[in-house]
Amino acid sequence: MAHTTILVEKRGHIAEVRLNRPDAGNPIDALFLDELEAVAAALHDDRDVHVVLLTAAADIFSSGRLSQPETPPERAPLPFRCLELMGQPVIAVIEGDAIGAGFELALACDVRIASEDAMFAIPEVTMGLLPSGGATARLPRLAGRGLAAEMLLLGERIDGRRAAAACLVNEALPRPGVRPRAQQLADTVAAQGPTAVRYAKESMLRGLDLPLPEALRVETDLTVILQTTADRAEGVQAFLEKRPPRFENG
Repeated sequence: MAHTTILVEKRGHIAEVRLNRPDAGNPIDALFLDELEAVAAALHDDRDVHVVLLTAAADIFSSGRLSQPETPPERAPLPFRCLELMGQPVIAVIEGDAIGAGFELALACDVRIASEDAMFAIPEVTMGLLPSGGATARLPRLAGRGLAAEMLLLGERIDGRRAAAACLVNEALPRPGVRPRAQQLADTVAAQGPTAVRYAKESMLRGLDLPLPEALRVETDLTVILQTTADRAEGVQAFLEKRPPRFENG
């Protein structure tokens, strides 16, 4: 299916989801949100896709501009939650600035690789607005209250180096190295047991909001389910035969 704001390409077990309106700064608007939800749902159900790269055309990742919800809050989709709920890991490839909702989009991904000179900001309060793409919830969970307050309450900008030091991005590299590193990580994930990767992501995500005993129970339950899969049996057999496993996502 063709989309207006997003380009989707598949290479082997890797899908690339590219923000594709560079002339407008890859804005986050209602049309983009609708298309992102549809793309995420389709990829989630695609058993041939083991990992997703989230990229952007041109030199900017996204200028933001998330519109305020027009539907009642109880009916509106949670911002960018579709990325977190995808079965596959999502790696954000941030080669340029990620501002406002563009940064919030990246925060919903599982792994973020950024250029050292990329700038990150949540400037909504400087315009009398409230961030509406999840920054007030995700930012302090990742970076702690101190830096979150600096960015959310003061509108301060930080570069990729500081973002990496604060664990807002996993790695910050010179710009030419960002895409190759993200591709390397995607290749590594794509070679793993896809069912185990899906369960690991699910266990991690669900466990974040649970008391430790309940989080451990989720992990145990998913481990038991995994024992019944063909991928788990193939992994054991490959180990015994000292050969690379041939996972079939089953």
